[in-house]
Amino acid sequence: MDDAADTSFLGSSLEEAIASPATPGAFETIPRLVELFEGRVWIISKCGASTQRKTLAWLEHNDFYGRTGVPRGNVRFCRERAEKAAHCRELGVTHMIDDRLEVHQAIRDVVPHRYLFGPQDGEVPDWVIHTPDWPAVAAQLCSTTD
Repeated sequence: MDDAADTSFLGSSLEEAIASPATPGAFETIPRLVELFEGRVWIISKCGASTQRKTLAWLEHNDFYGRTGVPRGNVRFCRERAEKAAHCRELGVTHMIDDRLEVHQAIRDVVPHRYLFGPQDGEVPDWVIHTPDWPAVAAQLCSTTD
């Protein structure tokens, strides 16, 4: 896969990537999830090599691991969205937050609790829970795991 097909949310340069702000509520919610799931929180990101380097730089620059408690080794990358299913299966993932319906379709038979993150175009299927922001994620997951 060429880097032109990378997810581009981090900008076009390393400097722009590092300067990108976190999604509002992420640094408040993710530590709660790490506590609820006893450190078993993973980042599984689909991207090309360029965005992978930018993502890792962003995580370091923003002290993501220190601020959230996500273990440094709990970050994985894949090149195709459907490959997230194999990671979920291997890791025993029970709850998945992702902004792409395509990912949720791929993990539907693997992960029992699926949360479609962020604003969505069109109708959200009833086999995934729409969580438009991090506070909604926290509300859903806290009630699911109690």
